[in-house]
Amino acid sequence: MRAIKFLAGILLFLFLSCVPADVPEEQVAEVEHLLNYLADSDCRMIRNGKSYSSKDGAKHMRRKYNYFRDEISSTEEFIEFAGTKSTKSSRLYEVLCIGQEREFSRDWLLVELKVYRNK
Repeated sequence: MRAIKFLAGILLFLFLSCVPADVPEEQVAEVEHLLNYLADSDCRMIRNGKSYSSKDGAKHMRRKYNYFRDEISSTEEFIEFAGTKSTKSSRLYEVLCIGQEREFSRDWLLVELKVYRNK
């Protein structure tokens, strides 16, 4: 009986170590909210000095999220990996909303995450 429990423990460990990481289930809604928040905004996303529509910015962030998913284990890490800077140039992303000053996308997303969590 001990041998069976031991083997079951090893198999469980091996299975869990092979499962890719992702945000916890309760944070999936946060990530989706942030992606939709950007896509539905009237803001522009500035990447590597070039301006993109909010929808294109959100598509880009979703691609990066899918690419880095196995390294992301929280909504904050989603922001860090997918919404902060270019992996090629390391230039920080910015968001430009009508009537407001440009700001770093990381800060913009973190503010909205806080608002979302406080609802």
